[in-house]
Amino acid sequence: MIIISYDDKPGIQAIGNRYPDLMPVPGKYTTLSRDHEYIRLGAISLLAGIDLLTGTVHYKIFDKHRSVEFIEFLESLNLIYPKHIKIVIILDNLRVHTSKKTLEYLQTVPRRFHFVFTPKHASWLNIIESLFSKMTRSMLRGIRVSTKTELKERISQYIDCMNETPTIFKWKYKMDK
Repeated sequence: MIIISYDDKPGIQAIGNRYPDLMPVPGKYTTLSRDHEYIRLGAISLLAGIDLLTGTVHYKIFDKHRSVEFIEFLESLNLIYPKHIKIVIILDNLRVHTSKKTLEYLQTVPRRFHFVFTPKHASWLNIIESLFSKMTRSMLRGIRVSTKTELKERISQYIDCMNETPTIFKWKYKMDK
């Protein structure tokens, strides 16, 4: 059995500079400076899942997030893992996860996928949210790109770098001693 912690991160903004960054000037500016104005170049959606047994992150980046894109993500998982292994996916209750198109796809691969839904308003229980939080704090905050394609490439590089040395996430909760 494979267990995947899955979620999507829609609306990642591709933001470009309106004016070039200002380089540090000795005695005047000690760090890089950036004008507050920016250009919106569009948004993308990241669909990602962590294999909880190996720490590997599987992902796809799209311009939209509909049932079609979710099914494409499921199809990629179906190709990665051996056919005789059941894939358990922990996910939230977003409509695309139970849409007519998704259910039709699941019927083409009977007993291959098993969905475990997080409780309503408790998506923070899903480990993938920790990855999204880390990525937002360490890589996405303040990022400036020239195109949506560049943003997609930089996110891919970030996740590919993480996959070079995957980390197995473990929940820990300390009770009163």
